[in-house]
Amino acid sequence: MGVLSGWRIVEMAGLGPAPFCGMLLADHGAEVIRIVRPGQSSVLPIDPRFDLLNRGRVSVQLDLKQPQDRAQLQALLTGADALIEGFRPGVMEKLGFGPEAVAAFNPKLVYGRMTGWGQSGPMAHSAGHDLNYAAISGALAAIGPADRPPPPPLNLVADFGGGAMLLAFGLLAALLEAQRSGLGQVVDAAMCDGTAMLMTMMQGLRAGGAWSLERGANMLDGGTPFYACYETSDGKYVSVAPLEPQFYAEMLSRLGLADDADFARQHDRATWPRMRARLTAIFAAQTRDHWQAHFAGSDACVVPVLDMDEAPRFAHNNHRHNFAQVDGIAQSAAAPKFSRTPAALPGSVALAPVPAVDILARWGIEKTPR
Repeated sequence: MGVLSGWRIVEMAGLGPAPFCGMLLADHGAEVIRIVRPGQSSVLPIDPRFDLLNRGRVSVQLDLKQPQDRAQLQALLTGADALIEGFRPGVMEKLGFGPEAVAAFNPKLVYGRMTGWGQSGPMAHSAGHDLNYAAISGALAAIGPADRPPPPPLNLVADFGGGAMLLAFGLLAALLEAQRSGLGQVVDAAMCDGTAMLMTMMQGLRAGGAWSLERGANMLDGGTPFYACYETSDGKYVSVAPLEPQFYAEMLSRLGLADDADFARQHDRATWPRMRARLTAIFAAQTRDHWQAHFAGSDACVVPVLDMDEAPRFAHNNHRHNFAQVDGIAQSAAAPKFSRTPAALPGSVALAPVPAVDILARWGIEKTPR
């Protein structure tokens, strides 16, 4: 099942964004085979069955120092449509499976490379993590309150948004092109590149004089009282985001503030401190559940802030089937949703490797090269 059913992907097991990309493709039906080293398991400090980024695909254990295992990898790549690898530049070349070597026996293969700094540049061979890649893109400096250092935005921005998702886009675009040309190509997906691209709208706002370099002073970074989170009486939070005037008016109406002078001029910065203080007191007077019920069905753009345990139980998420229970583990379901070729439930995290010969037999490859 799934829109990518029939595509064959080989994934060199690695960290964060590369397995997330493999998960995205597998969620939508691609057959993704993970290549793991002997003894390799989850890099996270948890039982490997909870390493959900590895869901939905099987692993093949290969020691690439051994000729027979190298031959089996070559055979798998011969039958594959694409490769995902997330090593530092030059590692795959040293293993003998760089882009040129692979193109010699499978010229149509799309070669996806996931790194933090890219395949070239003065930092290409340096270590780094999500926070570092976001730091040089302009994104990190724009996040958080002005009186504190920029906070780590989990690893959603560079690893998954600027990295894995753009690698997946690049792979699929190159696979479509390969159908026309008969030739694969290298997809050089760098997290610093992708994170910079995520900032495109803010770059335009900055160029147009509508974005300050001061954190917490802009429309979308918590600078306005009508795009912020407020604490409720039970120590929880609501998100308040009525940017457009009609939605702002709806929020005021629901709060009994429609004729209040403090709120009459939405974009008058001089009134924002009073507005924020008033809203802080109003939302602090009732529980989060009270405000959820109070604004239900409205266009006021006020919704509860849910934690990871609460999100799967939320009515809208249930209706959308945004979460699933797989092997007793609550986790996000595949996204986006397709009308004609929907994705199945996420697959399990396979813990035991399978023999490469089993995959090769299923792919109709009888002999491994020597």
